[in-house]
Amino acid sequence: MRKTFTAFANAVAGAAGKAQTFIIALLIVVVWAFSGPVFKWSDTWQLVINTGTTIVTFLMVFLIQNSQNRDAAAFQAKLDELLRAVETARDDFIGIEHLSVEEIESLRRMLEEQTGECKDGHKAHASVERLLSRY
Repeated sequence: MRKTFTAFANAVAGAAGKAQTFIIALLIVVVWAFSGPVFKWSDTWQLVINTGTTIVTFLMVFLIQNSQNRDAAAFQAKLDELLRAVETARDDFIGIEHLSVEEIESLRRMLEEQTGECKDGHKAHASVERLLSRY
């Protein structure tokens, strides 16, 4: 069941981001709008688009969130692997996504204190400054 839902969520999320899907949705709205005079701008005519868009939006929230959760977890696993593999990287940063916002902010401030000053007055790590100086 889980793999079926994952495949379905991937397919729907992928299709939702395509230009063709937008064009189809736009055409549905245009057809609905032009059908207004035929249905005398009735409450039922308005209810059709309101109900349809509400249902689609409600379901899409869960499908897209499922895809984003998987993407974020995969991305985090890749970053953790890079931290583990790079000899000079700090292994302490593996898993910091599980910390509270306050703890992450504290880490961010600590890292900023370890940085140098850029030409424009912003803070940057020395390696970033070297990279920027090349261009």
